[in-house]
Amino acid sequence: MKNIVFLALLLCPLFAFAQPVASKGSTTMSKEDRAKALKLLQDSHQETLDAIKGLSDEQWNYKPAPDKWSVGEVAEHIWLAESLLFGAMENALKAPENPNWEEQTKGKNERVVSILTNRTGKAQAPETIKPTGKTRAEILKGLAEVRAKTIQFATATQAAMNSHTLDHPFKVFGTLSAYQWLIYIPAHNLRHNQQILEVKAAPGFPRK
Repeated sequence: MKNIVFLALLLCPLFAFAQPVASKGSTTMSKEDRAKALKLLQDSHQETLDAIKGLSDEQWNYKPAPDKWSVGEVAEHIWLAESLLFGAMENALKAPENPNWEEQTKGKNERVVSILTNRTGKAQAPETIKPTGKTRAEILKGLAEVRAKTIQFATATQAAMNSHTLDHPFKVFGTLSAYQWLIYIPAHNLRHNQQILEVKAAPGFPRK
């Protein structure tokens, strides 16, 4: 009996070490997260195209007020912002992996989309992505090219999108992973699709 008790005491530490240890989450995109990003990118772009399709020049250039953007200006901003945001994602990937990425980015996949698609909070666009009066042809070409580049990247990348991070200048977002910067692009797009619809719903919007 004493031998059995002694053997049990001897094995206890081994059993303790054999218990599973909580592992860190994957640093790369899951299949589900990749699919989510691609759907957001495709759907938001198509929504923009549907919202601006068939507009006359008067409708394209109409401003509800002198300090408001026209449909064309909003579309140009979406184009310019995508290049800027893609650059932010690239800068995140160039930075060393963040050992605290899980804690600092937890829950922000949903938060990024939720905050951006809620237009009750307003923000001033940086000068670099304010519309400059590009032609409709230039804007449509630009929208198509930047989105194709982003979709190609999201489809093929095997980068550690979760563990590379970059701080957002707005405290409401804080530290974002490269993946969160990626989905920021279509979330921002969806936000401004709402703005296009607001312009089209304005009382003075030309009927044709």
